[in-house]
Amino acid sequence: MPTISMFFGIIIRMFFRGEHQSPHFHAFYQDYEAAFDMDGDLIDGHMPQKQRNLIKAWATLHQDELLADWKLAENKEPLYPIDPLR
Repeated sequence: MPTISMFFGIIIRMFFRGEHQSPHFHAFYQDYEAAFDMDGDLIDGHMPQKQRNLIKAWATLHQDELLADWKLAENKEPLYPIDPLR
């Protein structure tokens, strides 16, 4: 699963497994793992609230880039890194 960004101990990864998936990305923080939609809303898993807020802010800033990476993933092409939250 390619890593596309890292910030404040959070690792963001994205991969595509099949046609019927809605666009999303995965976030990892310590022992937590969760999936988020492209708006940065939690759709599966667990993540502390502070990190959820950071992920939401990051996704809001980089939504176009996330969607572009999702298209690349659909086409089995390499993904571009996305700037971290600063």
